Parts: sequence; C-alpha cells; structure tokens
Amino acid sequence: MEWEPIILTFKLAFVTTLILLFLSIPLAYWLAYTKNRFKPIFETLVSMPLVLPPTVLGFYLLITFSPNFFIGQWLNEWFGVKLVFSFGGLVFASVLYSLPFMVHPIQAGFSNLSSSLSDASYVLGKSKTTTLFKVLLPSIKPSLLTGIVLAFAHTIGEFGVVLMIGGNIPNQTRVASIAIYDEVESLNYGAANTYSLILFAVSFIILLSVYLVNGGYVKKIIK
Repeated sequence: MEWEPIILTFKLAFVTTLILLFLSIPLAYWLAYTKNRFKPIFETLVSMPLVLPPTVLGFYLLITFSPNFFIGQWLNEWFGVKLVFSFGGLVFASVLYSLPFMVHPIQAGFSNLSSSLSDASYVLGKSKTTTLFKVLLPSIKPSLLTGIVLAFAHTIGEFGVVLMIGGNIPNQTRVASIAIYDEVESLNYGAANTYSLILFAVSFIILLSVYLVNGGYVKKIIK
C-alpha cells in the first residue's frame, strides 16, 4: 500500500471544501432570501449533482476542457491552464459535484432564521454585509459545520467524476477511491482493505463529531 493516494485525497477534500465555503455562503444567502422568479432554475442546477451520475458530469467536463475543445484550447493558450488529467481538474470537478452538500445546509440555516434578526440589524444601521457576517452566520454555526463536513466527506468518497476528469496518474490524480478500484482489479484485497478502512474510519469520526457538536449546540440553545 502507498500513502500518496490517501494524502492526495485529503488534500483534494481540504482544497475543495475551502473553495466551496467561500462560494456557498453568498450563493446560499441569495437562494434563501431572493424573490427572483428564476430561483427554481438555480436551485435545480445546484442540486443536479445529487441525482446526476458522476460519470455524466465527468464526461462533459472531460470534453469541455479537452485541448480539442475551444474552451480547453483557450484556457491552455491564454492562461497555461490544463484541467484535464491534472489536480486542478480534480478540484474543479469536486467543487461542482460537492456543491449541493455545502449549499443546502447553509441555505436551510438561513431560511430557518427569524427575519427579526436581520431587521434589527438594519434598524441599527448595519449594512447587509455586516449583518451577514456579524449576525446571520454566527446564528447558523451548526448549518455551517454540517455543510463543511458533508462537502469534505463527500469529496473523500468521489470516484466516477474524478476518474473521468483526472484519470489515474500516480502522485497527481490517483486518489484513494481509484486506488481501491485498482487494487481490487489486481486482486490485491489486502491493500484495498487498508485503503477502505482508513477512509471508513475517517468518515465515521468526522460525521460522529458533527452529530456530537451539533447536538450539544442545540441543547445549549434550549437551556
């Protein structure tokens, strides 16, 4: 067993979760409070990865960013960016595929807040940005934690989408889920079992921590 796929997996999960956190807060805020008539369309687009086979998303990303497609050519020629079969491609695909796991809990947290919180902040002369970061976000800490953990854990378990866009390049795109598949194909069940146990244990500990922290937070509010 090699440790590089494990390290690469957690690196991918960390970078993806960090990017998603910055993207999802304003997006979830907008979805929670907007009156735009096209809101259902945006919610559908955000939620598509929940029902879409990962290989479908991975296939279209592979085609879009291929050097033979104009977007891939443009990125490569003007910015020197190559997303196909690279760690950057894994990050981009993971951000899209894990987006709903971060957005939905945060959106639900905003939607469940009383409007009196923001109204009181506005009456005191606070701007929308100040209200968001000083009043609303501290009030939805359990939702933020849930979104962060779900996005992180979901990225750890990705297979189809990262295989399509990243391939299976050692030390570059060969994450743990792909390593497990390789070991099973090679009938090396011992290594596959070790990879699987590590991912299982980490995912279990992360999710258990969320339930314990959120449960304690709710009890504190009730008291």
